[in-house]
Amino acid sequence: MLRDPAASADVTEDVFMRLWENRSFMEEERVLSWLLRVARNACIDQVRKRKVRQTVENDEVSGVDVLRDHGPDPERAASTALFKDRLREALDRLGEPHRSIVVLREIQGYKYEEIAETLTLPLNTVRVYLHRARKALRKDLGEVHRHDYA
Repeated sequence: MLRDPAASADVTEDVFMRLWENRSFMEEERVLSWLLRVARNACIDQVRKRKVRQTVENDEVSGVDVLRDHGPDPERAASTALFKDRLREALDRLGEPHRSIVVLREIQGYKYEEIAETLTLPLNTVRVYLHRARKALRKDLGEVHRHDYA
């Protein structure tokens, strides 16, 4: 979520400190969902702080992973990198909790039940939001694809 290793490390440290401070109140079977929820909220707070500090001259994209494929097919590597950039931008345009649901399900592989517990949402809401988010991503990425080749 943060796309910054140093900020991610800071948030991770803070989250585990909170876990340590609250260890006596934790039920073992709920630790994972608690960690995910606290980490997600801490990341959102960090992103909000970062946006407040941004200035107009800092419009450039920062922290974007660049595909470093030194394999035999540079055209394919460039195409993959371009798609990853567009997907990342499309994900950024999704509002919360849609973005978090997509990331938890499609990227991190969590089950619907785990997502519902982590985000404190009803299971059916998670399913509906995921469906809507996928549809928005398909539309967004489809428009980009059509625009490039039109």
